[in-house]
Amino acid sequence: MTVIPFLCRAVARGAVAAVALLAAFGAAAQGAAGWPTKPVTIVVPFPAGGGTDAFARPLSAQLTKQLGKQVIIDNKGGAGGTLGAGIAAKAAPDGYTWFMGAVHHAIAPSMYPKLDYNLQTDFIPVALISSVPQVIVVNPGKVKVNTLPELVALLKANPGKLNYASAGNGTSHHLAGELFKQQTNTFITHIPYRGAGPALQDLIAGQVDLMFDGLGSSATHIRSGRIKPIAVAAPKRAPGFGEIPTSAEGGVPSYVVATWYGLWAPKGTPKEIVDRMNAELAKAFASDEIKNGWNSIGSDIPTLTGPAFGAFVDAETKRWAEVVKASGAKLE
Repeated sequence: MTVIPFLCRAVARGAVAAVALLAAFGAAAQGAAGWPTKPVTIVVPFPAGGGTDAFARPLSAQLTKQLGKQVIIDNKGGAGGTLGAGIAAKAAPDGYTWFMGAVHHAIAPSMYPKLDYNLQTDFIPVALISSVPQVIVVNPGKVKVNTLPELVALLKANPGKLNYASAGNGTSHHLAGELFKQQTNTFITHIPYRGAGPALQDLIAGQVDLMFDGLGSSATHIRSGRIKPIAVAAPKRAPGFGEIPTSAEGGVPSYVVATWYGLWAPKGTPKEIVDRMNAELAKAFASDEIKNGWNSIGSDIPTLTGPAFGAFVDAETKRWAEVVKASGAKLE
């Protein structure tokens, strides 16, 4: 006789739990359908003015128009982009914080032994945003060369006397320089900065001699004549910059380096919101504003999303681990 009341209470508790679970799912679905209801933040882990900003800010402006809510760029520079990545990884997974990282974050696991985040497990890969070749640029007042063979000859005649700026230890700028040194048998002193923006400003000012930069951040300075492009590290000339020869044309065919940028969401962000963001990105990439803007700074329109983008990042992480090992690059 005592079993029946017990079963009744158990059934009642189960019913309450089921109702609560359904309510939670319903709330999540409703939240995803109504997203966004307030401003959205994209964490950019580099100071303002760098290569990531060159794509993040036009994209945020386009997304703001499409979503009807402001999309804010929050620059969190430091530690080669890993500081901002750690901040984004700990953000609430509610669809209001996103992370725009770069190739640097595929390099970081090989350079930083104690990262406070894991790109593969703490984030959801959303989409590739852009990919541009690296470009070798020099201060025209300090480095009097016009071609890649001339630059290599100058470096070989003056080992260690010239220096190159990077966006920080462990970034693609740093590793691109190390790879170039290895493939040309030259030595250039590395000067790390807290982002591509500050590094470029010192290159323009003549505080440093040259830089291995993403074409996206160097583009406007190349067009203004403040820095001189020597070669793009690519097998073909870049969109919008057909006048710049490739590294292969300059006699270093194996020197191929791309700077790419991607978008991630903190782990736990509802799939419906991630899918909505991908739909908005596709719409943005189809717009004349983004297509023309990307072409003007040397980038094609990307197509990698979701797991395919994640697989691309995994392959890049392995590739750069091999480059780090072969070059012997270390944090300075």
